[in-house]
Amino acid sequence: MEQSDLGIVPNAKPREGPTFTLPNRIRRSIWSLCWFMFARWTPRPFHLWRVFLIRAFGGRVDWSAHVYPSAMIWAPWNLTLDARSCLGPKVNCYNVAPIELRLEATVSQGTFLCTATRDFRSGDFAIVSKPILIGEEAWIGAECFVGPGVQVQDRAILGARCVLFVDAEQGGIFVGNPGRRVGAR
Repeated sequence: MEQSDLGIVPNAKPREGPTFTLPNRIRRSIWSLCWFMFARWTPRPFHLWRVFLIRAFGGRVDWSAHVYPSAMIWAPWNLTLDARSCLGPKVNCYNVAPIELRLEATVSQGTFLCTATRDFRSGDFAIVSKPILIGEEAWIGAECFVGPGVQVQDRAILGARCVLFVDAEQGGIFVGNPGRRVGAR
């Protein structure tokens, strides 16, 4: 996916102006206001209502998905949640690039899914964004950090507070900072 498709200003220089296009910033502001007014205060069991709001803003979310009211979603149009997947309480879904949770994937409380960073090697400190994929029946434990471009394959597990910048193999169990494989599911 091209940077311009993500609402990123081509050749943006962060010290000289905005990184994201005006339409992107307006759309995200409207989204944030709607989430704050119509979702943040809702009781936990009102998952269908929150799914409806995300879908209204372009998210591809199955009706059986669970999104908790304290979850923060940066751009719902870059979010795909398959059947029975879950974004738990206080999950920060910084989805400049697409984030996809496949069938029955769970992202536990306090986790940060981060699809963008800055290229500290470039002179203009350009933004770099890469999608995140969480495979079927994968489980991301509490307060993990999943970096840009990471694929957590089917049935993989990230233990609490794991920091992952590399792909997690299918059925692997990962812990620590940086995340390392310690076993198989």
